[in-house]
Formats: sequence, structure tokens, C-alpha cells
Amino acid sequence: MLTQEKNDRLTRVGPDTEMGQYLRRYWHPIAGESEFDNQAIKPIRILGEDLVLYKDLSGNYGLVERHCPHRSADMSYGYVEQTGIRCSYHGWQFNLAGECIHQPYEQVCDPTARMCKMTKIIAYKVQAKAGLLWAYMGSDPVPELPDWDLFNYKNGFAQAIFAELPCNWFQCQENSIDPIHFEWTHNNWTIRQAETDEPYVATHIKTKFEEFEYGFTYKRLREGESEDNPMWTEGRVTLWPNGFYLGHHFEWRVPIDDYNTLSVLWVFSKVPKEQEPYVQEKIPSWYGPLYDESGKWITTHVANQDFAVWVGQGRITNREREFLGQSDRGIIMLRKRFFKELDELKNNPDFIPKALIFNPEKNKDIYLPSACSKELKEGLPRGQLAAHPLLGPYLNDFIGQAGQPKEVREAYEKAVGQKMSGAKFFSVHGGNKKSA
Repeated sequence: MLTQEKNDRLTRVGPDTEMGQYLRRYWHPIAGESEFDNQAIKPIRILGEDLVLYKDLSGNYGLVERHCPHRSADMSYGYVEQTGIRCSYHGWQFNLAGECIHQPYEQVCDPTARMCKMTKIIAYKVQAKAGLLWAYMGSDPVPELPDWDLFNYKNGFAQAIFAELPCNWFQCQENSIDPIHFEWTHNNWTIRQAETDEPYVATHIKTKFEEFEYGFTYKRLREGESEDNPMWTEGRVTLWPNGFYLGHHFEWRVPIDDYNTLSVLWVFSKVPKEQEPYVQEKIPSWYGPLYDESGKWITTHVANQDFAVWVGQGRITNREREFLGQSDRGIIMLRKRFFKELDELKNNPDFIPKALIFNPEKNKDIYLPSACSKELKEGLPRGQLAAHPLLGPYLNDFIGQAGQPKEVREAYEKAVGQKMSGAKFFSVHGGNKKSA
């Protein structure tokens, strides 16, 4: 259990909170680049701040506070210029750095533009990578935006999926270091929902948690598995500070504010060797639904099952009443590391938090432990790919999150050279051999 004070340290993310200041030291994915194919401006809320994300006429991305410093007009109704964004109320124009570069009437009255030079709007840095738009909301020095090796793999179809969840980010991130939940939330729950006569899947008999430069790894072993199983030799990565890496996809839990989280899922699906060479021209992004037609939580897909569990803990989990066990050793390690980091930053403003990269030479094709990196790099023939325990399910259906748009599914089917099966329930890694 945690006291309310300690729980607040982990969960509160506003600009004046410890965790808010800590998380602002990192780059966070906040939108899909394809969202700006048909729009120039998008209002967003990240880390408790209301902001406007835009793409100007030169193709540059900017991120500024939602309200103009003149008379608080909503900048989401502004319009973009060749450089920056202009307020639709009185025409004040701001560049990417937030500097006011044009005040039409004021400069008629004062050609020296003294007031213009003194005016500034809050602005944050934005970069595009892997079809995602990333924001950095912290102070200098600015770290490198990590170049994870999965972003650079060839002959694959990537897509980015978003969802806004009505709960705090930290209960989502704790899921990233909880291997036992996969057995029950994904394997056994799917069996129950499908109403089959299958027995429950093999239970876990051993887990191991290790810290490394970019986070933690968790390793797990089930009944009937040997220690040469890739889930034990390589495991999965709890990516610091708010990510999860499963070898063929990433997940990030980006705080919208104390009570809401932006879930970001980035999936790379290798095409069969028969389809190579394949070059993806653009990475699509889309938002998935949370509820079905009756208003109940969708629980057919992997991420949606997680969503239901996370949100079910409350807007902010009450950790004063929790009862942790042996399966929670990773969660305890995660919390201890966060408290250590927060204490260090509190006592030393020059402290460099965990996993930040400042050397551009180091930030190239960074390897993360993966149970399927060889297969993703070298490729597999269709039959072997379909039979692969981690990659195979994605060849037959997009099991990651519900709501994949028709045009994205069709583009993926063209890439892999086959139709999706359209199953209602999915047998994923760790499930019984009989299809769910």
C-alpha cells in the first residue's frame, strides 16, 4: 500500500507537481502525423495543459497554449500561415518558438513593433518520427527523441492507434511490469468470453525483473515451458518512463491530466517474404472506440481488455487499500525507482533522469530486448509467419485494438497479400492451441 501523499507524487502531473516536472523532461507521442492530412490545427490537452497542435504552411509543426495572450481567444480557431499560427480574433501571429511576429493594427499605430517584440505565447517543441508527432515540454537541454530500432525495420506495415481513457496514467503504466495479468486478462478472459469448452491456459510458475538503461525487463515462464523460451531469455520491456515494448509494438501511456490518459499503440507487422520488397508510403493513425453499441466496454481486443481493467480501478487508483503479493514485485521495483528519481530531481535541479539520451551518435537504431527481433529483421515465409506465436495472430487479424478503419484494414491486406479472417475473439500468445 501507499499513503495518499506518496500516491499523489506518482499520479499528479500538472506543471507545478513533482511528477509533472519529471515527465516534462521526456518526449511524448501526442498525435498521429496522418491526422494533419486534412486539418491544420488540433486542440489537445497534455500533462494538464490545454494546447493547440498545428502544421503551418511550410510543413512545420508547432505546439502552443490554447489561449492567445492578447484577450484569451481560442487559438484552435486560428489559422496557419507560412510561418506559425495566427489568432482569428485580432490577427496576432506567433512563430514556432511562441514569439509574436505580427500584430496588424498595433504595428499600424507603432511601426517600431515594440509591443510585438515583447509578446510571447507558451510554445513547446514538436518532432515527427515513425508517423507520430512528439512533444517536448521541458527545459533545456533538450534530449534526443529516441530512435528505437523497431522504427527502422523494413518490409513491414506500421500503424498508430490512439484512445483517450478516463483514468490516471500510472495505473496504466503499472500494467507494463505485470506479466501475470496476461494469463488472466487476455488468455483466460478471452476463453470465458468466447464461451468455449477450453480449459484455462497454463499458469505462471516463475517471473524475473531486471533493470537496464532504458527501463526494466520482465521475464516469465509458464507450466510446460523450458528456460530457452524467448519470454524467459529475452522477455519484454517496461520502457521508461511511460512506455511498454513487446518486440513488435510499442505502447505509451501519456498523461492528459490527473484523471485522463492518452493511450498510444504503435504496431509493426512484418509482411510475408513472398510480399517483399514492400515499402510503406505513409503510416496511418486512428482512434479506436472504447464502448460497444450497448454502451459496455469493448473487451474483444488485447488493448481494450487492458483499458477495461485500468479504468475499473477508478479515476486514480486508491493505493492505500491495495494488498500486494509476489506477482507485484515488478510494480514495487517500478515505484521505488520513480520515488528515487523524484527525490534526486527535487534535491538536484541538474540531475539527469533515467533513460534520457543527449548524444546524437548514440541515438541511432537503438536496440531494445525483443523476443522476435530476428524474425522482424530477416522475415519469414507466409506459413512460418502465420505459425509464429507472437507475430502470427496479427497476420490473420488486427488483434491489438478494436475499431480499425476499413481503409487501414484494406491497406494492410494489400501489404500482406491476404484477407483478414474477421474473428470475434483471438487466441494470442500464451493461449491454448485451439482457436478462441
